[in-house]
Amino acid sequence: MQQGPRSPQSHEFNQVVDFLNTQLRENHQWPIASEYPTALSANNIHNMSIITEDEKIVSHAVLKTLIIKTPIAIFKVGAIGSVVTDPVHRQKGLSRKNIAHCLQLAEEQDCDFVILWTDQFDFYRKFGFELAGYELSYVLENASVNHKKLNTITPTTNDSLKFMASNQVSPEALLKLYAQHTVQPLRTIDDFRQFLKIPNSNLYTAWNSTNQLVAYAVEGKGIDLINYVHEWAGKSEALVELFWFIQNQKQQPLTIMTPYHSFNLRQHLATQTQFEHKGFLGMIKLIKTEQILTKVKKAFRAEGVEHIVFEKQNSHYIFGIGSDLYTLENESDLVQLLFGPLEIKNLSFVSDNTRQIMAQLLPLPLWIWGWDSI
Repeated sequence: MQQGPRSPQSHEFNQVVDFLNTQLRENHQWPIASEYPTALSANNIHNMSIITEDEKIVSHAVLKTLIIKTPIAIFKVGAIGSVVTDPVHRQKGLSRKNIAHCLQLAEEQDCDFVILWTDQFDFYRKFGFELAGYELSYVLENASVNHKKLNTITPTTNDSLKFMASNQVSPEALLKLYAQHTVQPLRTIDDFRQFLKIPNSNLYTAWNSTNQLVAYAVEGKGIDLINYVHEWAGKSEALVELFWFIQNQKQQPLTIMTPYHSFNLRQHLATQTQFEHKGFLGMIKLIKTEQILTKVKKAFRAEGVEHIVFEKQNSHYIFGIGSDLYTLENESDLVQLLFGPLEIKNLSFVSDNTRQIMAQLLPLPLWIWGWDSI
């Protein structure tokens, strides 16, 4: 007899982890919970969703809530991951039920929106998710790695910096650098302590002549993100030097992932690499639409734009300034207008004045660092 979806009881936590290990990490030497220590933990059991049959777990998904600080507003975001069903029980709609349960949990916990990472785009669009946001990437590779590429750029060297490849670094020092980001999921020192223990998560650091930490970068995370720097902090100049150090250590092409709003670092990387690849941050679904639009309007008014309009009317969305109003037919269009890649400055049907004013804040800056992804 099937039961659920529901959150596991405390005594079922180990059973949940065993199920995920069997389904997602078979033949690996570490448990999956060690890769996602803040999401797949006993402290987050209330945000797990399971379906059981004859007291055996057959399907699972998990929600992890994040408080994300941006210059525009503070958002509460739910991230969904570890969506899996035992092969014997697939094609029965169990994952759909778990996802619906996670969305219910996100709404109950007042999340503004939910994000997930997947290549099953059509499946998740049925729930109202849409590809949105930005993820830009740059590949560092030297001539010894790619002999066929001409005009390969080699890095300069800064003799005043010292580099280290080790996870034995003070979490307090890392948090101090991380806190300088203008867009960040809020973390604690204990979060950093747990992240530093993630298998195949390699920390590289740069230190100045007075032994102060000036930059850090993280490559890899369990079985994912190998040869990808998915998290970093520090000054752009030091970071670029550190990235080249990592590439030289690994002697393989190294991909640097960045948010759209990191203009200074992107400019530095553009001079060091052959091309920029623009992708999506993830699939996003709005949960508290009116709450988000209220935050957006408040941000515009703080910039002196008094007559900003962002409203839902029936199944449509109205936006504009004063009486210069426009309609979006679908919520997916609203998601992409808020977070990109549907940029207001490129909408030819919108008046020049409205485009110019609204482009001051749109798309909203958003980024979720690799250590926070689930």
